[in-house]
Order: sequence, then structure tokens, then C-alpha cells
Amino acid sequence: MSNNIETLLKSVDAIQTGHFLLSSGLHSDHYMQCQKIMQFPRHGATLADEMAKKIMAAGITPDAVVGPALGAVHWEVFMASALDRLSSSMVRAIFAERADGTEFQIRRGIEIKPKEKIIVVEDVTTTGGSAMKVVDLVRKLGGEPLAVATIIDRSGGKIDFGIPFFSLLTAQLQTFDPADCPMCKEGSPVVKPGTTKHKS
Repeated sequence: MSNNIETLLKSVDAIQTGHFLLSSGLHSDHYMQCQKIMQFPRHGATLADEMAKKIMAAGITPDAVVGPALGAVHWEVFMASALDRLSSSMVRAIFAERADGTEFQIRRGIEIKPKEKIIVVEDVTTTGGSAMKVVDLVRKLGGEPLAVATIIDRSGGKIDFGIPFFSLLTAQLQTFDPADCPMCKEGSPVVKPGTTKHKS
């Protein structure tokens, strides 16, 4: 299925090339913009169905899906919907946001219940930093994180969350510390995705 996932991502220009500043702080010549997929509900549902099958096949049945904003916005809804259809109970969709610009919080009157079983989702993982912060937040709030699920794992399978980690597509793409970035040394301007239009 991974070839089909890659074809689907490329069909909507979700795999982009250039000089990008990732949310991890690293630079890369590739950027995965999964919101390009999420704008098409049919595609989002297709990806979520594939991921939900993987999760359920592993014997994992969550009560809720939590994803960091803004990357996992929409994806957490598609995932909760797919898991809801496959399970016997209602699955909630929740997003965590950085209200003060730094720490993730669950806001807007939504609460994680004690012992609630949670899947943490992310659209793309590079270092896994954002997803790990949400895992930690879920634990802090009394929930039980069961697994992390991402559309694209950019680490090549190297991330260890200490709980099961699922991905639809694994890619080992180069990332650079800003001090060692060859594109910076060539004078190429860096783009923070979502702030500037760029061509793939």
C-alpha cells in the first residue's frame, strides 16, 4: 500500500522540494504538506481507513484520538471517524494546541478522562518532538497513550516513542542543522511552510 500512498501524496502536490524550515528546527530540501491531502475528504478518509486497519489489527482499541495543531488538524477527525466505524464504541477527536506559544494544552472545554485510552496522531514525524509532547500531555492529564500514528515517518523508522508507532509511509529524507545546512551556505532563502508560497 505504501506505493499507493506515495502516489496519492504526489497527485495532490503534498511532497514538495525547496529549502524548508521544519517544525523540528531542522532544514530540509523536502517538505511533506499533508494538508494538501486533508483538503480532499475522500483522500483523508482513504488514509485514515488504512491506518485504522493497522491499529485495530494490532489489537489496539482507543477511546479518543489526539493530535497536535496545526499539523494534525483534520487528520485526527478522519482517524477518529475511521476507528469509530471499526470499533463498537464512539471514538472522540481532540486537538492539542499551543495556547501560549510553547506548551501544548487541551482547551475549549474538552477534557481527557482518567484512564481514557488515546491514540496520538501526527501528519508527518521527523524527530517526533511534537507527537512526544502530546503523549506526555495525555499522561499528565490522566489518559493512557496506546500508540502514535503518522501518515509519513521521515525518520526512516528511527523514532522510539516507547509505545507502538504506526506509519503509512516511511521515508529517509535528509535534514540539516541550520549551522551545517548546504542550502544556507549557498545563500538559498529558507521557507517556513505555511508562510510563503513556493513551487514543488
